[in-house]
Amino acid sequence: MPNQPALLIELLRAAYATFNARDIDAALALMTPDVAWPKAFKGGFVRGTEEVRAYWTEQWSEINPHVEPIAFYPEEAGQVLVEVHQVVRDLAGAVLADEHVGHRFTIEHGLIQAMQVCPFPSSGLGA
Repeated sequence: MPNQPALLIELLRAAYATFNARDIDAALALMTPDVAWPKAFKGGFVRGTEEVRAYWTEQWSEINPHVEPIAFYPEEAGQVLVEVHQVVRDLAGAVLADEHVGHRFTIEHGLIQAMQVCPFPSSGLGA
């Protein structure tokens, strides 16, 4: 079955909603067992849902990130680039970062197989 852009976007909307709600189990249910996930806060990658769980648990004990998808750009081979408004606060509520970034997802068999953080062109795609 081909990846349909509308279904991929709905999957990713659900993933952002579960992340922002801190619903780890629901978020991990949207990923392949061997998912590759960036440790954007620390550097490097984790692999597999249990490593993602451990990374997020540690991350949320130190910072309070909120990521809101702004626009979705389906690419080839089950990839989607998402423009994201990311606000990161410390645990006292002070803003540490407020920026637009890109998240490139690879979707396989209806689940998130990988995510990469990438710069998002400030003047739009193709600039």
